[in-house]
Amino acid sequence: MDAAPGAVPSLLVGIAGPSCAGKTELARWLAARLGVPVLNLDHYYIDLAHLPLEERAKTNFDEPAAVDHDAILHDVAALRRGEPVVAPLYDFATHARARGGERIVPAGLVVVEGLFALYWPELREHFFVKLFVDAPDGLCLARRLERDVRERGRTPESVRAQFAATVQPGAERFIRPTRVFADLVLSGEEELDVRGPRALALILSRLNVPR
Repeated sequence: MDAAPGAVPSLLVGIAGPSCAGKTELARWLAARLGVPVLNLDHYYIDLAHLPLEERAKTNFDEPAAVDHDAILHDVAALRRGEPVVAPLYDFATHARARGGERIVPAGLVVVEGLFALYWPELREHFFVKLFVDAPDGLCLARRLERDVRERGRTPESVRAQFAATVQPGAERFIRPTRVFADLVLSGEEELDVRGPRALALILSRLNVPR
């Protein structure tokens, strides 16, 4: 893995888990305390702008094929080499890529989080710490209802229907099995000030940083 001239290789922390289990919350907590950026893999969903809106909404977003696997691997590898990337932005209300992107500049350490962060072997090999956050389906649904109605313009009925049709089955088929690859499995039912320090302690121990 050759870095660009002047680039300093970075270490990557991978965080996976079902939708609304608490991945993003943990990623932001860790990033704030470590002073490092977060790469959100949810923004790598394949652009569906060429389809009518009603067709986009019928897409199964809870299987690995829904995201741009090649782009994820490209950008994660670049970050590990210490090179900045411009990550895509995704509009979850319209199921299409948004204009522009987010520039992610490695800071010696980068937190990478997403549903399928531990799914592909070639992606897992980039992480020096692998975390998995899980929570009961009922809690995940309650959080998803609150988020999608408030932030993404969905109706409660559509959220429940999608959760039953693809979100929960996808979690059981593709996501929860990847917890076996994690160095640490955390409960999304725990308060953040409980699971956050546990994850941070593991990272610091791997870095040989005194706590």
